[in-house]
Amino acid sequence: MYGSRGVGAFAGGRASAAVLGAALLLAGCSSGGDDGEGSAGSAVTQQPKEAAPFWVNPDGLAVRKIAELREDGKKAEAEQLRKIAEQPVAEWISPENPEEQARGFTEGADKAGRRAVLVLYNIPHRDCGQYSQGGAADGDTYREFVDAVAEGIGDRPATVVLEPDAVLHLVDGCTPQEFHEERYDLLKGAVATLKGLKNTKVYLDAGNAGWGNPDQIHEPLKWAGIEQADGFAVNVSNFYTTEDSIAYGKELSAKVGGKHFVIDTSRNGNGPYTGGDPDERWCNPPGRALGETPTTRTADPLVDAYLWIKRPGESDGECKGGPKAGEWWEDYALDLARASTS
Repeated sequence: MYGSRGVGAFAGGRASAAVLGAALLLAGCSSGGDDGEGSAGSAVTQQPKEAAPFWVNPDGLAVRKIAELREDGKKAEAEQLRKIAEQPVAEWISPENPEEQARGFTEGADKAGRRAVLVLYNIPHRDCGQYSQGGAADGDTYREFVDAVAEGIGDRPATVVLEPDAVLHLVDGCTPQEFHEERYDLLKGAVATLKGLKNTKVYLDAGNAGWGNPDQIHEPLKWAGIEQADGFAVNVSNFYTTEDSIAYGKELSAKVGGKHFVIDTSRNGNGPYTGGDPDERWCNPPGRALGETPTTRTADPLVDAYLWIKRPGESDGECKGGPKAGEWWEDYALDLARASTS
């Protein structure tokens, strides 16, 4: 069920910000100095390509929040947020103008000599009516969405994490049986479309170290197109340690033809929360910390990258005092940053 994962990373309100960011990038906005002064677009630079070939969006939300904090005289808080803003984070493509978004993000990344990380989270009947419910109205609408994203990406480099929760919820009974056949077809079609692009890597979401075991999901992943994908993603929007995520991923990899995988390390610095209601430990848990920064230098050859797929500072949902799923929660962002040792 949803509580075993905690994706909670999408909000309809993000569409306007994403399109704005894309427009700014297309207009030539680029990163500048690293002194934290001046415009939001000059607050961060790219990470060294040899360690982290992924794109830092110079107009990312955390970057803009730094500018707001500095304008309010909160320089200490602004410096804490730099721990988030200076790292490459995934861009979640919203249903509004997906082609424009995908083009803007990948063009911005390409101009910087980096690879964009994108998340598609728009499968019909998404999240079984929980905090991040929604998705495309039907299968045809979803196929049009994927086609538009593919058109926007073109030949530029991109890494796509495909549909958090979509396979997991077929396995755990959250998604009604009547939608299973269509969902497998949609996922397999999305993998095929995206892998038809010249420089796009695709990773199907495959749960986390705490929800169940690989025996439950390896066949569904095959039905969803894992054979054609580059691999799978684990720990998306969750908090399990990198060590546990590697163990889970390696066990699963052995069951799906040795496929490689990526790990979401955005908030796993202190591991999973063990207090409160077990059904909502995934939702805005206190005392968490940023994890390993995005890199291709990982602890195991099967792990292609550590990525920040969940955007640190965005709420999991309306729990523990948080705003709607995907909305910025400054206090939580600052807590993550302060708890981080990096």
